[in-house]
Amino acid sequence: MESVKIITIEHLTHDVLRIETEKPQKLIYDPGQAVDISINKKDWEQKLRSFTFTSLPDDNHLEFTIKTYPDHFGVTQQLNSLVKGDELIIHDVFGAIKFKGEGIFIAGGAGVTPFIAILKQLEKNKQIGNNKLIFANKTKADIILEDKFKNLLGENFINILSEEEQTGYEHGYITAHLIKSHIDNNTKYFYLCGPDPMMQAVEKHLSALGISDSLIIKEVF
Repeated sequence: MESVKIITIEHLTHDVLRIETEKPQKLIYDPGQAVDISINKKDWEQKLRSFTFTSLPDDNHLEFTIKTYPDHFGVTQQLNSLVKGDELIIHDVFGAIKFKGEGIFIAGGAGVTPFIAILKQLEKNKQIGNNKLIFANKTKADIILEDKFKNLLGENFINILSEEEQTGYEHGYITAHLIKSHIDNNTKYFYLCGPDPMMQAVEKHLSALGISDSLIIKEVF
């Protein structure tokens, strides 16, 4: 457990924050992992929430990309009021998602955060290859780092919007047909992260497509 100062804090979308902090000297994590965090303020030190690292392990700072829920009156609402110099408390690192090989990343909303670090690492290693990202959101305004993913993945960045129809974007929910249409000879693994109902639906789709559980790497967000 260690306190770190906030270096920068900014909005990426209307409800997503990018927070950059100092990095504890002995902290070790893998791209895709998360950590329990609390706010170093009276009455908030013991209120832990889990957030994914979106920085890389060898960066000299930590970065978190966090969806906020102002109407929940909880930790993320408090994060909205923090400024440079305020402190977060870093607790235990955990997380099951780790890159094993080329495949399709399937994310819902803030569930994309483990994939941000993984794709950054692949970019750094010049190993983006034929990896694909299917990203489900309610509206275009909810898409986190849309330009970054477009530049990185090109046509391998597939967006689907459930509450809005836009040219160039799929509409509705992730289906077995949508997943199947993006499977090719390079696809081996399927990486899943998102809200529990979405995860359950996607796992059913993958099962219907005959995908073995051993090829599915997942994290409930």
